[in-house]
Amino acid sequence: MFSITEYNIYQSTFSSSPTWIVADKAFMLKHYQHFLTLQFAVDQINKDPHLLPNITLGYQLLNNLHSNKVAVENSLTYLSGRGLTIPNYSCGRQHKSVAVIGGMSSALSMSMATILGLYKVPQITYGPFDPLLVDKIQYPYVYQMGSKESTLHLAVIQLMLHFGWTWVGLLFSDNLRGHQFFHDLEKAMIMHSMCLAFKEKVPENFNQEDGEDVIFFSKIIESSPKVIFIYGNTYSLLEFSIFMTQYILYGKMLVTTISWDISAQNNNKIMSHLHGTIIFSQAKREIPGFRDFLRSINFTANSEDIFLKTFWEVVFHCRLSEESPVKMVYSLCLEGLSLADVPAHDLDTIIMTLSSNIYNEVYLLAHAIHQMLQMEIKETLELGVHPLLSWKLHYYLKCVNPVDGTNDEVRGHESRSMAETYDVLNFQFFPGPKETLVKVGEISPFNKGLIINEEDIAWPEDFPQTPISICSVSCGPGFKKIIREREPICCFECTLCSDREISNQTDAQQCLQCPEDQHPSKERDRCLPKTITYLAYEEPLGMVLASAALGLSLLTVLVLGVFVKHRDTPIVKANNRSLSYTLLISLTLCFLCPLLFIGLPTQATCLLRQISFAVVFTLAIASILAKTLTVVLAFAATKPGSGLRKWLGSTTSYFLICICTLIQMCLCGIWLGTHAPFLERDIHSEASLIVIQCNEGSFFFFYSVLGYMGFLALVSFMMAFLARKLPDTFNEAKYLTFAMLVFCSVWISFLPTYQSTKGKAMVAMEVLSILLSSAGILTCFFAPKCYVILLRSDRNTLEILKNKVSL
Repeated sequence: MFSITEYNIYQSTFSSSPTWIVADKAFMLKHYQHFLTLQFAVDQINKDPHLLPNITLGYQLLNNLHSNKVAVENSLTYLSGRGLTIPNYSCGRQHKSVAVIGGMSSALSMSMATILGLYKVPQITYGPFDPLLVDKIQYPYVYQMGSKESTLHLAVIQLMLHFGWTWVGLLFSDNLRGHQFFHDLEKAMIMHSMCLAFKEKVPENFNQEDGEDVIFFSKIIESSPKVIFIYGNTYSLLEFSIFMTQYILYGKMLVTTISWDISAQNNNKIMSHLHGTIIFSQAKREIPGFRDFLRSINFTANSEDIFLKTFWEVVFHCRLSEESPVKMVYSLCLEGLSLADVPAHDLDTIIMTLSSNIYNEVYLLAHAIHQMLQMEIKETLELGVHPLLSWKLHYYLKCVNPVDGTNDEVRGHESRSMAETYDVLNFQFFPGPKETLVKVGEISPFNKGLIINEEDIAWPEDFPQTPISICSVSCGPGFKKIIREREPICCFECTLCSDREISNQTDAQQCLQCPEDQHPSKERDRCLPKTITYLAYEEPLGMVLASAALGLSLLTVLVLGVFVKHRDTPIVKANNRSLSYTLLISLTLCFLCPLLFIGLPTQATCLLRQISFAVVFTLAIASILAKTLTVVLAFAATKPGSGLRKWLGSTTSYFLICICTLIQMCLCGIWLGTHAPFLERDIHSEASLIVIQCNEGSFFFFYSVLGYMGFLALVSFMMAFLARKLPDTFNEAKYLTFAMLVFCSVWISFLPTYQSTKGKAMVAMEVLSILLSSAGILTCFFAPKCYVILLRSDRNTLEILKNKVSL
């Protein structure tokens, strides 16, 4: 489109008509801006003495009316000249146009490329980037300035993470770009444990006869997610937008991109339901001086602009003449108006992303032709001499950089993003009607930056506060997620962590094991240090047991003193008083044994406690066995001709005691030599405690020692039971029977209880068993004798005892 004296750029996609009856202000603002941007860029280049010096840049403008058919027709018009279009013929006197800017959508661009590509005419699109146009075999002369939006899915993920939207729906246009976005978004959502509740391709045409529209919108309305992302442009979603007037998406929060012009709905009811929609847009690129240029436009000074009249009436809500088609709506315009009087938010609506694309394209062409002029010989550049000027322009379009200051690094035929940044806009619609796009944040996925001003967001009327779009309520600390069977990972149940595990974050996949020296808190959200514990003297239980042990041992010593003091009385002498002394001494030691079990265990006490207990108890039981045997032998020796009289001496009794005790000491020696008890820290028995205790080393030897004592006790019980009816003068058997019955009952009860308890309770149980069994022997055997000695001394005579025998 260029000549030596004047070059033209053909722009084919301006979409407003000066003959429209304008009722949609936003639609006019957003399309007329394209022409204003082109005009501004051309004026700036023509004023620049360093860019295309002595060259005047011009343009032609044709309207495609969003029609592919009209786009093809205008392409032929561009090639043939005005008037009747004749393919392969140029009817114009001087063809000065060398490049085309357009179209605003990929469909229009493809329609134009089918004609322009035959003649290798450079075509630069300013609409959204489309992967189909990258095909250089089918579209070798099409260049795209729109951003690839290759990180848009990452920006969407960051927004969803910020608001906690893990369960969303997706509607995308049924084309290559829509499918690519779906695959990119799905992969990113899987990486961040997010889920698509549903995904639906939006057809360009709904088959109403088959009820396709009803089925499609029913799925959306009945779906569970509150947030729905809609991806596509105004043209691919055109019929979807039309059907939205019939199917209102109540209770749904919409998120979309600026490529879908929701303000083009031209239906106040729909617009009110779109209030609060979040929109992603390429970060606004301020065009230097463009705002001042807009404010300088005046209808009087620019009366030759055939579009300005309609634009003026739309912006100022007035009519310029009585013949205006809007005279029934507005009054006449005031004189002296300029765009400087337009509110700032209306100007922001005019300055859109596509404006910067057009601005960059004009400068790209200008720089390309400038380099071409510098490289080629002037004579070969005369348009009349060299009609293939536009062909040569391709090389420079592929090599030259666009104007500085943009976010995209574009080299003609490709659009590459070094650091894409997206503005987060909030569509707000108010009665009047009045609409506005409010910038509420900015997202830079490449740099992982997100800024959101939630206080500036106006949410849809169905949501009084930030919408919540989740499949399952988050699992708080102390719980872990259990994915429901055959459902997405976003749908789960919350299960409390086990006794020894915690989770200290929301939606934990697994619970964490606490260290061995720590235990979970009651809420299972943190680990707390375990408390060290043992059966201490300072605690009530330890005090009671220690006091009982000392008290009973003192009582036993007192009984021993009573027996020593009254050693010559018949009741003390009746059954070998030396054995009674031995039994009382062994019981005193039995009562003192629990003191080894109470207090902080050490290695020494661990070695001594069970061994001491086993030996002294064996001594006590052996003494009882000896006394029982003495009673039996004494009765048997009274029979005529009995040879048992020689075994009635104390030597036999002490020999028996020594043998029984020696066997137990041998067992204990083997125990100490092979599997000696040792000190340990038990961290498993009780969740919140570390129990300092003695490990028995070998349960076999422990129960062998107990079993041996049990065997002696059982033999003593059986002998005492059989001798219970012997003459009273010699009979201690009935007391021994009760004593051994108590002893056996205590230790039989001890075994299962000992096995079922843990920690210091187990130690307390053994101490209690020692005290009870010892106290049982002391009470059952010595209490009746002490009663006679201390309270009924009149019965402690030989005559009384003999009279009882004769009776």
